[in-house]
Order: sequence, then C-alpha cells, then structure tokens
Amino acid sequence: MKKLSLIVLLLTAIFSLSALSKNEESSSNELLVYCYDSFASEWGPGPAIVQAFEEETGIKVILQAPGDGITVLTQLELEKENPRADVVVGLDNNLVERALNSQVLQPYKSPLLESVDPELILDDSYHLIPYDWGFFAICYDSEKLTEVPHSLESLTSEIYKNSIILMDPRTSTPGMGFFLWTLEVYGDNWKDYWKRLKPNLLTVVESWSTGYGLFTSGEAPMVLSYSSSPAYHVEYEGTTRYQALIFDEGHPVQIEGAGLVKGSDNLEAGKLFLDFLLSQTSQEAFALSNIMFPVIEDTPLPESFAYALKSDKIITPHVDQEQLDIAIEEWLEIMGE
Repeated sequence: MKKLSLIVLLLTAIFSLSALSKNEESSSNELLVYCYDSFASEWGPGPAIVQAFEEETGIKVILQAPGDGITVLTQLELEKENPRADVVVGLDNNLVERALNSQVLQPYKSPLLESVDPELILDDSYHLIPYDWGFFAICYDSEKLTEVPHSLESLTSEIYKNSIILMDPRTSTPGMGFFLWTLEVYGDNWKDYWKRLKPNLLTVVESWSTGYGLFTSGEAPMVLSYSSSPAYHVEYEGTTRYQALIFDEGHPVQIEGAGLVKGSDNLEAGKLFLDFLLSQTSQEAFALSNIMFPVIEDTPLPESFAYALKSDKIITPHVDQEQLDIAIEEWLEIMGE
C-alpha cells in the first residue's frame, strides 16, 4: 500500500508539473491587451499591428476594449488585486499621475525610446511609453457650417446652439483633454465658460468613436477630435469636407502611451509588444489608421497628412489629481442644471 501511495503521489506530481509547464507555455504565447475601442476597431491600427506582431513573434494577441481611454484605466484599477490584462494601450499624458498613483503599471524602458523626441517622453519612470501624439481640436463640417469659430470663447456664440458634440471627461481622453483646455485658458472663471457653452452642446458622449460617428452621420456640424482628423477623410474618402479649427489661444497636445500591467505573468512577451509599438511597421500604422503623428520622427507619412494641421501654440494644463476630481464634480453640477 505504501509503495502504491508513493507511485500515486509521484504520478500526481509529474502531472501537476506537466500541467504547470503547459500553462506557462500557453501564458507566455498569449497576450491580453486592453485598449480603447477605436484602436481595436476594424479601421483602427490595432488589427494590423497585432497581425504583424503575431507573424514576427508567434505570440497571440487578444485585444479587449472596455471603452475609451479613461474607462480602460478604470478597468485596470478595478482589477488591481487580480489583474487580467498584460499590456495596456491608450493611456495619455493627462492620465500619467492617476495611473502612477493607482499603481496598476510596472516600468519598462524600451531601447527604442532612444529614437523618440525627449519632449514626447510621457513619464521619466517609464511606466508608460509614448507611441503617437496629436493636438486636440474642434473639427467641423464645411458643408454645414460657413461661419466658423476661431477660439474657445467663440464656441459660446448663440449661432452655434445645439451644434457641438463633446466627450465626457470622466470616460474619454479627448473629453478630459478639452476639459483641461478650458481650465487652463479660463482659470478661476472656467465654470462661467461652461455655463455659456452648455446651450451649444448637442450632446456629451462616453467615447470619441461614438461622438465622431454622430458627427459624420450629420447629427451636428462640430465635434471634439484632433487637428489631424481631416487627413482620414482625404486618405480614405477623397474629400476635404471635414476640417479642423486652429484656435487663437493654442491647443493642448495629447501623447498616447502604453505600459505593462502590474502583476502580469507575461513580462517578456509584453516587453516585445511595447517594443513593436515603436517599430516602423506600427508607427506607420498609427499615422495611417490612428491618424496621429508618430513619435519616431523619420517615419514616412502619407500625403494626406498635408491636411493634418499643427498649432504653433501649445497649451500645457497644470492641474493635480485632487483639484481635477473636485473640478469634475463641479462640472457635473453645471451639466446637470
């Protein structure tokens, strides 16, 4: 009996080690990447980047999009004690402080960062690495709007009643970018600005993709997007109908980044994926499908980027997380009136 028990124990141990080995092998050859919805869409950069990465490395990638960028970070925070994702894509410069405070990321300094402009480095602790950038801007339909605004203030004109689609700063990185833009320009008077702006808002939606879809469907003549967005319509539709507005006071920059999720067991595969985001293949995909400027300067750009405008004035908001949380609550009160 003792010999039989010993044999059973040995067989059980061998089976357990075998199963563990298979699980580790499966884990190291599959990455779960959290991203925003437009990144994972069929017209976004995600599918092409994933296909090229899988062909080069043999590592399978699963893209999961909980929503827009802030929703993605919220998901990571909710799963902090039992993380599911290995890599996150789409947290930006306005989310660095929150992401670091939440401790949902672990650092990785990709060797390819040497080719990135130092001004585009999101975080000197390398919990997030940049992969593309652009200017937040209001875009408009030139077939519906003949008199265009030239500043944040002119957006409040009565002639634009129910004409603007924005995104929610609690869920969307463009929504947060616009909100911080108004805080920086108007300072202590930002609440009065939003009260003046409110009648001109058709709606405030959860994500950029929802808002931009409403805009191109003709629901409103103006939408919050990027100064590079018109390049998409030139590239894929052959039209200059949709244009971006460059405002007198300047524009905030969004730098999008990616990072390793803290607690992931697939660190080496995750590092390979982050490196791949800085490869020429991915950088060209970000320009062509995300319609954003690559962080690697010598990346070839499509001719349509002649319509990807840049602002000469860059606005850099200075609001800490505690102040921002209070401001968001005050914004909710205004929007609920």
